[in-house]
Amino acid sequence: MKRASDPHYRHRFPADIISHTVWLYHTFCLSFRDVELMLAERSIEVAYETIRRWCRKFAQTFATRLRRRRPRPGDRWHLDEVFIRINGVQHYLWRAVDQEAWCSMS
Repeated sequence: MKRASDPHYRHRFPADIISHTVWLYHTFCLSFRDVELMLAERSIEVAYETIRRWCRKFAQTFATRLRRRRPRPGDRWHLDEVFIRINGVQHYLWRAVDQEAWCSMS
């Protein structure tokens, strides 16, 4: 029986450092050199070109994991509507709310 191949196999750095580096680059608006400096402050010597390769190689799996964790909207939706007064002018405000948000509002 074959084991699932580890995408971090034969990399110099552990998988958690690679994952954290890819997370830093894609979560915040940082350049490869900024991420390199942030890692250097933590005594992790990585070239910005290595960070670029990691982001290119692992970005798709990173995005897939984030999509799986994202909460899915429910199958029932409710209409939340209200009249509000702004600077003396009455406005009609409404929004669509899924079943999870509706339960937490009630």
